[in-house]
Amino acid sequence: MAVQGADVLVVGAGVVGRSLAFALAVAEPSVRVVLAGDTGGAAANAAASGAAGAMLGALGEVTECGLRTRHGRLRTDLAVEAAGLWPSWRARVRTAAGAAAPDRDGYGTGTFMILNAVSSALDDASFTAVAQAAAEYGLGCEETTPAGIPGYRPLDNDRALRAWYLPGEGFLDARAWLATLDTALAALPHTIRTPAGTLTAAPEGGYLLDTPAGVFRAPRAVVAAGAWTTPILEALDPDLPVVPVLAAAGTAVTVTGPETWPAVIRTPNRAYACGLHAVPQADGSLYLGASAHPALTPPRPTAGALRFLLDAALSQLDHRLAGAGITHTHHGNRPLSLDGHPVIGPTLREGLWVASGTHRDGLHASPLIAAALADALLAPTPTDDPLPGVLAAFDPGRELISDLTVKEAAAEAAAHHAALAAEARMRPPLTGAWPQTLADGYADLLDRAYAAMPEGYIPPPDLAPLAYESTGPALAEIAAAHLARHDRAHA
Repeated sequence: MAVQGADVLVVGAGVVGRSLAFALAVAEPSVRVVLAGDTGGAAANAAASGAAGAMLGALGEVTECGLRTRHGRLRTDLAVEAAGLWPSWRARVRTAAGAAAPDRDGYGTGTFMILNAVSSALDDASFTAVAQAAAEYGLGCEETTPAGIPGYRPLDNDRALRAWYLPGEGFLDARAWLATLDTALAALPHTIRTPAGTLTAAPEGGYLLDTPAGVFRAPRAVVAAGAWTTPILEALDPDLPVVPVLAAAGTAVTVTGPETWPAVIRTPNRAYACGLHAVPQADGSLYLGASAHPALTPPRPTAGALRFLLDAALSQLDHRLAGAGITHTHHGNRPLSLDGHPVIGPTLREGLWVASGTHRDGLHASPLIAAALADALLAPTPTDDPLPGVLAAFDPGRELISDLTVKEAAAEAAAHHAALAAEARMRPPLTGAWPQTLADGYADLLDRAYAAMPEGYIPPPDLAPLAYESTGPALAEIAAAHLARHDRAHA
């Protein structure tokens, strides 16, 4: 089979890969872009993009811990910058898609953040941090009465006593948006879509992509394959020191509710996750999300995750949804890096770039990531320098990030564990010292789990379950192997 020439290979057809292909082709119409990835079948259905809730929020992900740490602050900076790009980015994509684009993509603004007691004091701290961040960044945050929130009908014993209204927080129907991107890409003459393939280094330089649709060669390749990024990079170059990307599985459902909701309703981030949330969809249905569980490799959905989600949504958001029809069950694997932060920029291999590790921020940050990468890849003088601005902190070959000490990280993870127990309705016996005994037990569990990690690696709270469950030794092995690769490359 003859090898076809291209300018850039984009490996991974999630929202980041599709957005990058679009940004490249629009910025330079003559550039030949190959976008490789499955958009149907089991592999595509397990990816993060198609299962996303698509809350385009700069404030929604703010937590007390994030606001007091350097890289947490940088993530908020990134979210605020990305939020500002969405109106013009959406207009550009829809214009390119033309009349063939979906009539509605579910885009809207407005989010109600509720503070109820179905969690722990972590919610209180993050609820306060959201208002603090809004004031610092000049964003809207208004106190509102929970009982007046449209569509909000929790059980009485799960009701919120406080709520913010965040008027500038956007939202979108992720499925409709992906269809819009696909329509826009189909209209671009030099963009080639292929199924997933194998990426290798070409003997004469550059990269080869072997797909069922043909073999393509280009001087530059971008791996934007989400939770599947690390296996692709390891097959290409097992000694490449790129921060590993694991999976954070999430389950969500779309339901037909008793009324159309005009805005998002959500809790703060809680219990290792993005908080309970409901997002209006383009067709009037309602997206309920989302469970969260880290994994070493992308897993299948579980009955327990679905049960937990539905129990939380029906009791904390709208008990009337008990009679709603479930139109779709979503399952996706968010790309969660070893240190919990994005992995974006050039690698030590000439012409090889990575755009992954975005966890819950991929769709929201996609316009910013796509624009920054497109500018760098199309620069008249190729460079392997880190990307400019906020993204420079998340270079793929960086040292592992940790803004917390081992003791601080273990304590933060123990607080998340307690929050998870509270939301799961775990009620300790009201005799003796059981409540404090359980809290001490969580702290001891996490202290031992963190102590078992190799020196130089402190898991972020989102990965703490991998550290204290049976996967702990395997997580330690992944971290030790990466630290050794990094040391060898920078010796």
